[in-house]
Amino acid sequence: MRSGTLFDLPAKKSELSKLEDRMARPDFWTEQESARKVIEQLKVLKSTIDPIEKLAAKVGDIEVLLELAVEEDDAATLDEASRELDSLRAATDRFELQTLLSGPMDANNCYFSIQAGAGGTEACDWAYMLLRMYLLYLERAGYDVSQVDRSDGDEAGLRSVTLYVKGPCAYGYLSCERGVHRLVRISPFDANKRRHTSFAAVDVIPEVEELQVTVDWDKDVREDTFRASGAGGQHVNKTSSAIRLTHLPTGIVVQCQSERSQHQNRDQARKMLSARVYQHEERKRDSELAKLYGEKGEIAFGSQIRSYVLDDRWVKDLRTDLKTSDTMGVLDGDIQPFIDAQLRNRANGKK
Repeated sequence: MRSGTLFDLPAKKSELSKLEDRMARPDFWTEQESARKVIEQLKVLKSTIDPIEKLAAKVGDIEVLLELAVEEDDAATLDEASRELDSLRAATDRFELQTLLSGPMDANNCYFSIQAGAGGTEACDWAYMLLRMYLLYLERAGYDVSQVDRSDGDEAGLRSVTLYVKGPCAYGYLSCERGVHRLVRISPFDANKRRHTSFAAVDVIPEVEELQVTVDWDKDVREDTFRASGAGGQHVNKTSSAIRLTHLPTGIVVQCQSERSQHQNRDQARKMLSARVYQHEERKRDSELAKLYGEKGEIAFGSQIRSYVLDDRWVKDLRTDLKTSDTMGVLDGDIQPFIDAQLRNRANGKK
């Protein structure tokens, strides 16, 4: 399920049938972790098969309506068929975008990070605004989201946050948001009401199976424990439950402090480190992926992928030239048009 194209229908149906056979075995729930992974694979497969079958059924229904309209010379039935055709076009457009998610990791869950850049308190507040925007989008899209790590700003907002996003094609869609996001507004922190520019960077890495990356946890990884910061109750701040892992060969560092137990934080941190090590190896092997990741660049002027200009009321994606005046709608999570445009942009081989 982790490689190849997403919409090879006969292969997907065959894979679905095999998974359903496994679930029907009496000993299926003996290994809880293995059973959980099978169920997740089943959900992903159904999310790719069901749209095709629904489109096919809709085509059949419209054919019947058209035949009835012609046979009975019924204008009302013809109007109904026309409305159904419009609905079919919209569904087909949505399906077409899904077919563009054919990368080897596009179907995976992912780790989604926001990092405040140049701009001090302004940038921290902007990072918080982005977090709100993406949480609203993810809720609307039906994804499961949990917070892995967070560092709040000194005065307002946050310096960084990492989310674990779970759902069909989470990485494929959210990878379109990777890059620097630029905000221009009249600052609420400036007594003189001057215009300020702030930056924040979004990064997305796919969750990977343990078999896809090799990490020597005993020799290559240093583990440090510390007390979690921020809200979370008495337990969080009184015990060293937070985990920081350092991958010595690459210098990659991850940490997790969102769970109550050290064991849970260690498990989540290991998953995140495996994903980052996998990404590191992919960047070395795949120059195209390295170029894509390199687009993020420095978190400052000149490296942004999208600008949000609030006082002039426009948001523009610099990769696709898509622009909207509905700034509040975008900040309330209406970012699917930008993601769709970037998916088409990638398919066309454009930067």
